[in-house]
Amino acid sequence: MQTEKQKMLAGELYLASDPELVQERMHTRHLLRQYNATIQEDAERRASLLRQLLGHLGESVWIEPPFYCDYGRNIHVGQGTFFNFNCVILDCARVEIGENVQCGPAVQIYAAYHPTDAMQRVAGPELAAPIRIGNNVWLGGGAIVCAGVSIGDNTTIGAGSVVVKDVPANVVAVGNPCRVVRQLG
Repeated sequence: MQTEKQKMLAGELYLASDPELVQERMHTRHLLRQYNATIQEDAERRASLLRQLLGHLGESVWIEPPFYCDYGRNIHVGQGTFFNFNCVILDCARVEIGENVQCGPAVQIYAAYHPTDAMQRVAGPELAAPIRIGNNVWLGGGAIVCAGVSIGDNTTIGAGSVVVKDVPANVVAVGNPCRVVRQLG
């Protein structure tokens, strides 16, 4: 029989109220409180906390506090990536963020989602789907990336966009829902 964590990571219906998952989120929140209380001059402490928190942390990653996530361990960040203030990652599934990604303030990345059937949703189980953001991507401020989405390399997502479907490489995409408006290079 699968644990709720195994179901979550497999993209199956799971109960977030499971004691193991609750304990993991509590541990993550403890680390986040410490991280969000650091000052800019304490770069070594910040890096140490991020290494404890995230599944993978590339070189020269900068995440401006405050930063929030569910588990942390499911987040894999490539080198040279930057997150501005108030970013949120709901990492109930793997969230892979490439190298040299730029995230504006209040970017939200949601691997978690709920069933659309009201009776199933009210019963409590949740779902999650992995997200992949390629190398050299720019997510404008306030952009939202939804569960199961992939964004290709070198792409720019406009501020305030809501990405509900895959976006190819080398484009500018904007809007709600987000759609390609221009090819790049």
